[in-house]
Amino acid sequence: MSTTSAEIKPGKASLLYDPKIRGYVYQFALLAVVGFLIWSAASNAIENLRAQKIASGFGFWHNAAGFDVNQKLIPFSASGSTYGQAFWVGLLNTLLVASIGIVLSTFLGFFVGVARLSSNWIVSKLAMIYVEVIRNLPLLLQLFFWYNAVLKPLPNPRQSIELPAGFLLNNRGLYVPDPQFGPGGNLIIWALLIGLVATFVFRFWARKQQAATGKQYPIGLVAFGLIIVLPLLVYFATGRPITFVYPELAGFNLRGGIQIFPEFVALLVGLTTYTAGFIAEVVRAGILAVSKGQTEAANALGLRAGPTLKLVVIPQAMRVIIPPLTSNYLNLTKNSSLAVAIGYPDLVQVFTGTVLNQTGQAVEVVAITMAVYLTISLVTSFFMNIYNKRMALVER
Repeated sequence: MSTTSAEIKPGKASLLYDPKIRGYVYQFALLAVVGFLIWSAASNAIENLRAQKIASGFGFWHNAAGFDVNQKLIPFSASGSTYGQAFWVGLLNTLLVASIGIVLSTFLGFFVGVARLSSNWIVSKLAMIYVEVIRNLPLLLQLFFWYNAVLKPLPNPRQSIELPAGFLLNNRGLYVPDPQFGPGGNLIIWALLIGLVATFVFRFWARKQQAATGKQYPIGLVAFGLIIVLPLLVYFATGRPITFVYPELAGFNLRGGIQIFPEFVALLVGLTTYTAGFIAEVVRAGILAVSKGQTEAANALGLRAGPTLKLVVIPQAMRVIIPPLTSNYLNLTKNSSLAVAIGYPDLVQVFTGTVLNQTGQAVEVVAITMAVYLTISLVTSFFMNIYNKRMALVER
């Protein structure tokens, strides 16, 4: 009997017919092909660079740059600064214009998007004209318009336009008073930071209380007291330790104050208005996606138009708004690379432009620049996805 059972037992199948094993083999073969192609491309590039006597590697990072940058958030000079420091100057300038542009375009886009749905005919049509004009013109042309047609024709420094609070405007930019912190001035900064943190904590607590009990708390009033009134009280209590150095004419130029260059203003205005046109349409689509029954139910409860929009419609519309809003944030950051057209020293203009031309190491410089933009986009998407998930949980 044992001999018969052994004879009818099915034999073990070959590994070649195992789908799981064959899947591993195919994936390994694909990885090998991709790895070979990358190795071949890298070897070919290194060989060509060597044949043309072009240096490779990242040794240039610590070499002296030998050029200056007009707008810099960290110390940088033509004498003593390196190409690595030039990279950080360009990166910080890119992050500065992108972060401010995202905030401003969000506010402007939400305002225009809501205005397009206004029952006021004039407001609605003006918002429609803004969207149709702005989003149908190339961004590069808009940057040229703001820089060459609006900011360049401004008068020279000797005929500067005087603005309130000591501001001066001319074709070299906007000059604002430079604050100087005396003894005790750091206490005002601490008061402002404490006010911001306390406002965030209070807002979080108020939202939880509203969700649990339905009672609303004056978040805006508390935020005003903590962020504005508290630093002012510390300012007067410490003997007003902040003074201002106002810009004044000295020869053919202005001396003192903080200079905001026209290239930065043109790029910021262009990116903000252009992106706001797209955000406005995203906001309008999100609001229209909310059922009219929600608005009618809020009206039946006695809510006016403003609270209905703020407390009922917008929170539900955010589920539709956030994903395309993230794409617009990414586009704004990437579009900032057009700054090279008007001379703003962003990452592309400083690093991929000047540094690449001086070192000739195109592979390394372009690879670093691409890695930076990829990292910024992935980080932005990561935080926006967290926010999107949070809004979805709140909605449920």
